[in-house]
Amino acid sequence: MIRLATIADATQIQAIYAPFCTDSSITFETEAPSVESMEQRIHTVTQRYPWLVYQQQSQILGYVYATTHNERAAYQWSVNVSVYIHNNARRRGIGQKLYTSLFAILRHQGYYNAYAGITLPNPASMGLHNKMGFQPVGIYRQVGYKCGQWHDVIWLELKLQPPSPNPHPPIRMNQMGGDNIWERLLPN
Repeated sequence: MIRLATIADATQIQAIYAPFCTDSSITFETEAPSVESMEQRIHTVTQRYPWLVYQQQSQILGYVYATTHNERAAYQWSVNVSVYIHNNARRRGIGQKLYTSLFAILRHQGYYNAYAGITLPNPASMGLHNKMGFQPVGIYRQVGYKCGQWHDVIWLELKLQPPSPNPHPPIRMNQMGGDNIWERLLPN
């Protein structure tokens, strides 16, 4: 089941994310955030953007969310996106399902562009993003130092919908009402 994340999910989300911080260069965070910090992140992000979890029975196996691409007003129609899958649940199509749902909500909100930064090498993440239709737009060479070495980050973009002249500002998550919207946009 894919659903909107809540503060109550912070413990499981933190448990998925922590190994990426401490044991890999996939994220450039070097220390795992506390559960309380993750609660605050979920609260802050979900005021404006979607944060979704993939839940099987009572266990969260992955999550995806969008954040601000850039603070300048002219960027308001673009978002950065991230997806993380539990170590024991990879290669089951969960990331693709989460992204498909996320992009449906982002389109409904009025966003036009999604961007993802991937630390290289990361063939699994590149494969997922290629499958979702992302295209490379540039590489930041040796931009981050973690795990004893310098890392490149490739930036990818996905056009969520064709550009519109005089677009309306995107709708914030906390301004979208009615459970029927989520029933239509989230597959279950």
